[in-house]
Amino acid sequence: MNIEQLGINTLRVLSADTIEAANSGHPGLPLGFASAAFTLWSKHMSHNPLDAQWHNRDRFVLSAGHGSALMYSLLHVFGYGLTIEDLKSFRKIGSLTPGHPEYAHTIGVEVTTGPLGQGIANGIGMALAETHLAEKFNKPNFNIVDHYTYIVCGDGCLQEGVAAEAASLAGTLGLGKVILLYDSNNITIEGNTDISFTEDVLKRFEAYGWHTEFVADGNDTDAISTAINNAKSEKDKPSIIEVKTKIGFGAPNKQGKASAHGEPLGKEELKLTKEALGFNPDESFHVPAEVEKYIEDLNKNFSKVNEDWNSLLEDYKKAYPESFKEWEEWHSDNLPVNLLELEDFWNYEGDIATRLSSELVLNKVSKHVPNLIGGSADLSPSTKTIMKDRTSYSKTNRGGSNMHFGIREHAMAAMANGMYLHGGLRPYTAGFFVFSDYMKPALRLSALMKAPTIHVLTHDSVGVGEDGPTHQPIEQLAALRSIPNFTVIRPCDTNETAAAWHLALTRTDSPTGIVLTRQKTALLRETSYKVTGDEVFKGAYILKDSEKSVPDIILMATGSEVELIYKAEEILKEKGIHVRVVSMPSFEIFEEQTEEYKNSVLPKDVRKRLAVEAATSFGWERYTGIDGDIISIDTFGESGDAGSVFKKYGFIVENVVERAMKLL
Repeated sequence: MNIEQLGINTLRVLSADTIEAANSGHPGLPLGFASAAFTLWSKHMSHNPLDAQWHNRDRFVLSAGHGSALMYSLLHVFGYGLTIEDLKSFRKIGSLTPGHPEYAHTIGVEVTTGPLGQGIANGIGMALAETHLAEKFNKPNFNIVDHYTYIVCGDGCLQEGVAAEAASLAGTLGLGKVILLYDSNNITIEGNTDISFTEDVLKRFEAYGWHTEFVADGNDTDAISTAINNAKSEKDKPSIIEVKTKIGFGAPNKQGKASAHGEPLGKEELKLTKEALGFNPDESFHVPAEVEKYIEDLNKNFSKVNEDWNSLLEDYKKAYPESFKEWEEWHSDNLPVNLLELEDFWNYEGDIATRLSSELVLNKVSKHVPNLIGGSADLSPSTKTIMKDRTSYSKTNRGGSNMHFGIREHAMAAMANGMYLHGGLRPYTAGFFVFSDYMKPALRLSALMKAPTIHVLTHDSVGVGEDGPTHQPIEQLAALRSIPNFTVIRPCDTNETAAAWHLALTRTDSPTGIVLTRQKTALLRETSYKVTGDEVFKGAYILKDSEKSVPDIILMATGSEVELIYKAEEILKEKGIHVRVVSMPSFEIFEEQTEEYKNSVLPKDVRKRLAVEAATSFGWERYTGIDGDIISIDTFGESGDAGSVFKKYGFIVENVVERAMKLL
């Protein structure tokens, strides 16, 4: 067989060996799609194993993340540093080859994938980032941003709603450097796709505004190359290439069957597969010397492309020093200015809803953080997330940074992940808090990847009012707080909202949800000097304290309910009760503090504690203890004006006082 076919079959056999060693995994895609993957990586994709993170590399996203054995085989064969021992450790604790690809865990993996469809939206976000950076930084004869995003998906990915959302937007925006390679094998776990998926995918994507290509034989590498070249020549539309493959190709008794999808071939079938592919059935994890030499020669060319770009960037630095300085700032985790030192950043007055507070803060931040980009799921007039000194991103204005995601919450959050992971941008999203349910899978992956995306979530409680229980968040705070490494901040006024934005922008390893009110909140005098004293940045702090060193009771709240406990303290004080008022905008940040600090805010010997939050009580028990109480909502709300709904559910000062007295 020729060297190209030998390389393809090497990927197949390596992947099958990897899965067999783990006795777990998905051989169907690696065996079926190896021809397309090898063709892409060897002939079309601009990448360099010796510098896997160089900025102008093409991005490769395996949306069908269950096919990870193929990706790990590619990374090994192409010299990214994954060893045979790493392949042998597939799906084992502590290995570099987990069951699905994980960002920042395995070199060469651009994004964590596995939940189907996510990678499509991630890749579209990456491609969008490429266009924005190209518009900002490219100069005549200096195209320092000029690369493609290749995404591999299967039938399953294309059945997920998030893929449809993102694909629709990509077509609208004309993202011509997205190339989606569709492993079309007509098989899912339950059997042939005839049972649930009979649509004409290419016609659907054509309707979205995509360029389409069809390859009838997934082993026809010339046809695959032609299709990729045709896709690259289409500058104004994203492209999908449907590649008809046979799942489990080469496994004589399993190819084309659902059983090839998600279980090892078995020792006997593996031997037969190796024989069918021209390999020694008694050898395992073998890479022929001819393939190693072929890849070594290819890598020299890849390195040359990288080196030429490095030289171009050096010349750019000399020709455009100010732009180069911005380039470095945009690609840094550090903000270009210290917001804390900007006097105007902390200059606020008046009682307003925190969504309006956020609008004020965002429009101050936008003047100092030029790579901030984001928008809402068709709700910016309500979420107040338009940067007024910026234009809108569109097909004809790549330099705009106000995004219009349309009514696509899931894709919005997943695209924000891709925009961040591409590098160079600080993305934010916005929507009604209740619809964070639609965003949840992408938010979870943000947290898993430690990607510091920012999510502005407004209309935070039954304060939504007349829209009723379908739009009134109850359990969403607890849901987001339950995500490991996800930071939730629910500020009580404009000062805390400014602190929330600062925290979100300076956290480099955690996404942040800023939860904001529709209802008006009081600007509390104390929050101003608590900000300057850094207490706000610790997640929870003493807003007002009793004259007695050990208070009789601690009142705790977040968001708009802080005003209730603030006023209740005044009434209780008149009754001779010593009260400590604690604002707790962020459980997660509070838990990061020292035990000494946490005990200074919530002393263990003060067991009378009352928490107030217009959401489910779930999660507050850790702070109220068995002797405490919680004013919360553990049912759904109802339609009515906000004031009446709050009153019905006990979110009034009189009830706070009554419940505190009952505790005492």
